[in-house]
Amino acid sequence: MQLPNRSSGVLLHITSLPGPHGIGDFGPAAYHFVDWLQSAGQHLWQWLPTTPIGPGNSPYQSVSAFAGSPLMVALEPLVKKGWLTLPALPAFNDHAVDFGQVVPWRGERLREAEAGFRAQATPAEREAFAAWQKAQASWLDDYTLFMALETAHQGQCWWQWPVPLRTRNARALAAARTEHAAEIVYWAFVQWCFDTQAAELKAYANAKGVALMGDLPIFIAHHSADCWARPDLYFLDDESQPSVVAGVPPDIFSVDGQRWGNPLYRWDRMAQEKFAWWTARIRRAMDQADVFRIDHFRGFASYYEIPASCPTAVEGTWVPGPGIALFQAIEKALGQLPIIAEDLGLVTPDVVALLLASGFPRMKIVQFAFGGDGTHEFLPHNYDPNTVVYTGTHDNDTVHGWWANGATPREREYACSYLACGAHDIHWGMIRAAANSVSRFAVFPLQDVLGLGPEHRMNLPGSLGGSNWAWRYTWDMVGAEPARVLGLITAASGRGPLELLHLPAT
Repeated sequence: MQLPNRSSGVLLHITSLPGPHGIGDFGPAAYHFVDWLQSAGQHLWQWLPTTPIGPGNSPYQSVSAFAGSPLMVALEPLVKKGWLTLPALPAFNDHAVDFGQVVPWRGERLREAEAGFRAQATPAEREAFAAWQKAQASWLDDYTLFMALETAHQGQCWWQWPVPLRTRNARALAAARTEHAAEIVYWAFVQWCFDTQAAELKAYANAKGVALMGDLPIFIAHHSADCWARPDLYFLDDESQPSVVAGVPPDIFSVDGQRWGNPLYRWDRMAQEKFAWWTARIRRAMDQADVFRIDHFRGFASYYEIPASCPTAVEGTWVPGPGIALFQAIEKALGQLPIIAEDLGLVTPDVVALLLASGFPRMKIVQFAFGGDGTHEFLPHNYDPNTVVYTGTHDNDTVHGWWANGATPREREYACSYLACGAHDIHWGMIRAAANSVSRFAVFPLQDVLGLGPEHRMNLPGSLGGSNWAWRYTWDMVGAEPARVLGLITAASGRGPLELLHLPAT
């Protein structure tokens, strides 16, 4: 779907949707939300990564850069096909995901559905599954075997498996495919359900004039099918451990910096293969979304390399990344790339040069705008049209949380003067300023559209567990007013249909 040159949308992860099964998914609530977006004049729905969650329930530390999260597979379609009969539902929390309860419960339901498929699927359904497996084999074969082996080894990381499996001995892999054939089919079935449901939702959204925006983390997790399948593409030692890891250096927010721990790419080897792995990854992203954000875009210009032996990010060096050559190779293979560059943080001249060479839109955050004077780059009147403006992202507090806990008295006073609002409507002030800017896209977290406080924050960077990634809402929290006001702002700023203003006829 081609987005209008001037449009807006809402940031809401799939898992935050309402629904009866403990976590948001591709079920009825997702379609209801598309209808809600259309009613508010929005053309964009932004998600977080839809890959399987990793440590701390984070979607940014996944076991696969290609697979979809089993947690997002809706159960209602499986019931409708006759593959699944739902038992009495546990008392799930409607406002937060209890991952410890939800993950095993939904896993049991998916295994029951796969057994139902084996017993009851029609010839046409079996043919569709087989055709999909063949089409996705380039990543699916390694992923499904990886998950089967992880299951067989009680969740052990791949470098703890027996040496023949860890080092991908051909005979050992062939034997494993035979031994774990049933488990491999199960994981393929789950991915087929994910892809089928995701495609159906995308088609529905596009038909309603709503484009989907995905999210790609720049790095992959060490314990991942990607790293296991192609260890030669990463800086790993003879024991399959990273010799250097990713992160960012110390700054005013963190005296130790951030040591993310992801293995780093061997860009020289990727370049020798004309960046085939990245091309395949971007191709899959383009199949699943109309446009997508790449997290930590600056890492393509230069990335921070930390010795794996260092417990913090204090010791590290900046190393040149692949630069524009990466995107030229991908564009040569796939055509024009619908990428948004997350360029927040330390933006050095090499990053600026890469952004200009690529032509990808940059990000602006209104919450960051009030610590300086009228020349501040995040004030809406200073934006360039080739940008995407947010009130905040999933890593920020809500606007009202920022007001209560993050903003200084000076920032509050400046914000009130600039936005012409007070504490009670600061969220609408920021949304209106973002919408009225010249940025091509404006995106608002649903928490800000609803005017919610800090207890509704999605993620606190640098922390694990707790309420991170768990936030959900219920429809009774929404009501009619937020869509009406968002529609008025959208129409008045030229980002939505003028009919939403309900103007009298001329």
